[in-house]
Amino acid sequence: MVLIFSTFIMKFVFNKFIYSLINLLFCVTGIICIYFFLQVFCFSTFKIPSDSMAPELIAGDNVLVAKSVLGARLFNVFASLRAEQTEIWRVPGFRKVKRNDVLVFNFPHPNNWSKVEMHILKYFIKRCIALPGDTLSISNGYYGVSGVKECLGNFESQQRLSVMPTSEIDSGILSSFPYDSVINWNIKDFGALYIPKRGDVVIMNRINGIVYRKIIEWEQHGKIRIEENKVFLNEILIQKYEFKKNYYFMAGDRVLDSQDSRYWGLLPEEYIVGKAWIVWKSIDKNTGAFRWNRFLKEIK
Repeated sequence: MVLIFSTFIMKFVFNKFIYSLINLLFCVTGIICIYFFLQVFCFSTFKIPSDSMAPELIAGDNVLVAKSVLGARLFNVFASLRAEQTEIWRVPGFRKVKRNDVLVFNFPHPNNWSKVEMHILKYFIKRCIALPGDTLSISNGYYGVSGVKECLGNFESQQRLSVMPTSEIDSGILSSFPYDSVINWNIKDFGALYIPKRGDVVIMNRINGIVYRKIIEWEQHGKIRIEENKVFLNEILIQKYEFKKNYYFMAGDRVLDSQDSRYWGLLPEEYIVGKAWIVWKSIDKNTGAFRWNRFLKEIK
């Protein structure tokens, strides 16, 4: 009788243990699924490594990026980790990108500035200056978009650049995209540059071939060759080109210390991760102290 009772108790305890273990596994699995859902479709966090967006963002800030505002991206993560270029889809978001939005994106030139490609582990954060369909120019250091009156980027930083004599700016900082003697642009005097939107058709001459070479090669997985005023794509003469994607012009708030579209060109829409929303943590990299004055700071 005692033996039967002991067996019953052991079986009861064992069954209860198994039941608790199954419940625990379900809870853990549910938490993991919710975490990945939020990571993919709603929010991600990124650490700011430099002061290129100062004073809005400084090194040591950790920002929460809202993916759902512009729409989360879906793509083959494993192919991207193998450094393969993969198709990217975007689910509908609440709104489109606006000028002066601070965006996190995959840097489009992880290996060199002559070729557009995506690296899933290399991110930049910059401010959107110009949208698809805009015509952008930089006049004496100030950003301008045709037909737009609002201030674009950090005005004080542009003001400091404006009063600096060109002769006092290091040539490596002054020189800008597309680094061609035919188009002698620099960070003080740049453009006018038309920012392509999906469906736009441009005449392919020498100037447009130079300006849009990288993004056309990226869209077509081909090679552009320019001969006098003729443009060849994969050795076939083209007189017009219709863009397949939308592009953006991005810039850091600290105009004398930022690698941005002035240097490497236009950003494909597919590379945008999301809109920077708030600073959820900020650590002084020199002292390790928590910056309470930046806690939950809204990014504007």
